[in-house]
Amino acid sequence: MMMRILQVITSLQTGGAEKIVVDLTRIMKARGHIVDVVVFNGVETPFMDDIRKTGCKVFSLSHGGSVYNPLHIFRLVGIMKKYDVVHSHNTSPQFFVAAANLLSSLPIVTTEHNTTNRRRNNPLWKPLDKWMYNRYKRIICISDQAKQNLKEYLGHCNTPINVIYNGVDVDLIYKSKPLTTEKSNKFVVLMVAAFRKQKDQKTLIDAISLLPEEEFELWLVGRGDCLDEVRNYAEVKGMKHRVKFWGNRTDVANILHTADVVCMSSHYEGLSLSNIEGMSSGRPFVASDVDGLREVTKDYGVLFPHGDAEALANVIRKLHDDKPYYDEVAEKCYQRALMFDIKVMMDKYEDVYKSLVSK
Repeated sequence: MMMRILQVITSLQTGGAEKIVVDLTRIMKARGHIVDVVVFNGVETPFMDDIRKTGCKVFSLSHGGSVYNPLHIFRLVGIMKKYDVVHSHNTSPQFFVAAANLLSSLPIVTTEHNTTNRRRNNPLWKPLDKWMYNRYKRIICISDQAKQNLKEYLGHCNTPINVIYNGVDVDLIYKSKPLTTEKSNKFVVLMVAAFRKQKDQKTLIDAISLLPEEEFELWLVGRGDCLDEVRNYAEVKGMKHRVKFWGNRTDVANILHTADVVCMSSHYEGLSLSNIEGMSSGRPFVASDVDGLREVTKDYGVLFPHGDAEALANVIRKLHDDKPYYDEVAEKCYQRALMFDIKVMMDKYEDVYKSLVSK
């Protein structure tokens, strides 16, 4: 059964939710469906180019304006009516797709990409959130912890909540080649993440600052609202020459193979794609002991106490100094990644779409 599927997301900057949208669009198109994407902020990015190369359309509602512009609701109404199912990602699209659907009766589905968010700390949001989630035909959470936290927050919710783990093309990443022109003679620690408060690149900068300059280097891939703040922080810490900012990249798999260790120092996650991608590269993966990262990393990679730069530095030092330990962690990480292959994720999303369209 061919379906017309519309993905709606805030932007196509580097990030886990954005990568999921790119993969859903590409693979669902390859399976014979019509798939297009709406972005609230249409700033050009490599991910946007990736989608266009598949022949799918990208509708931009603005270029750099507020993603909470209420006019987006009316623009969505006109676009959504051409599709069989609409799938939203991230906060403003979740609200505006729910509102736009008041003027139609399309099956709408949303993916909750995090275990929590700042909005849930403000009780004024809760009635609006409960209304919004109940407008959807299906809610997808990307981990068991994300589902549990959402159910506790909402209390009673009429909408069925499913768990679909994020997936990556493990084989493609594992077989990728390193960037021969970029290889450092130092021990490279890599973090791939959007620059948002949630990601806490500062703790990783602090950790590297505690290690010998002649031996260790930090690479940060991504962009985002906090990029300038993190750059300034590195400079103030005297770390400017030890931190390489890569910006948005489409060759992340190659960069993973060029690094020695992959790390995530986030305050919280849903189920991090960077987590699984890092493990898929055959490199040791190190993560803060928080919801979302703990679920994938525990007993396979290495967890460190959240926000503890000294503990993180000690973990990195041990991986550098102890080759048998390094190899053991790397192999366990790869075996864990195989449990999150992208085909499993795509089959489950396709089943959800079919179940909603056939009703």
